[in-house]
Amino acid sequence: MTIKYIFLVSRQAKIRLVKWYATLDLKDKNKTMKEVSQLVLARKPKQSNFIEHRDTKVVYRKYASLYFVAGIDLDDNELIMLEIIHRYVEILDRFFGNVCELDLIFQFQKAYFILDEMIMAGELQESSKKTILKVLSQQDETEAQENSERGWGDIK
Repeated sequence: MTIKYIFLVSRQAKIRLVKWYATLDLKDKNKTMKEVSQLVLARKPKQSNFIEHRDTKVVYRKYASLYFVAGIDLDDNELIMLEIIHRYVEILDRFFGNVCELDLIFQFQKAYFILDEMIMAGELQESSKKTILKVLSQQDETEAQENSERGWGDIK
């Protein structure tokens, strides 16, 4: 399975997180995000979570006020991508404790770190919640130790 991109968009069409695994110029990336966001936001809740857009199959899922959107190859399994999106949300939820949009806005680096632990170069690398949360905990401990060594106190 090759993932081309993942982005999170709010109901107000604000992009909250974006990660590209395919090489495109900035103009094409922005055009794709705008078109796909409009397509996803215009869909009714009873409609399918899969859309074909150009040479990509768009898979999305709505959680609270955010749409988690991924672009995959046309011949890839969209149900696996839905499971990857769901696993990402489960890990975010476990880490933040009932994750909300503000968590992703103010601690975006953690959301990117979790995504980077799960997916590398457009391929699923780690699916274990336990392993990802352990690595995240180790990173937090290291960061806290470095901050205390610098005399910054408990900066998050």
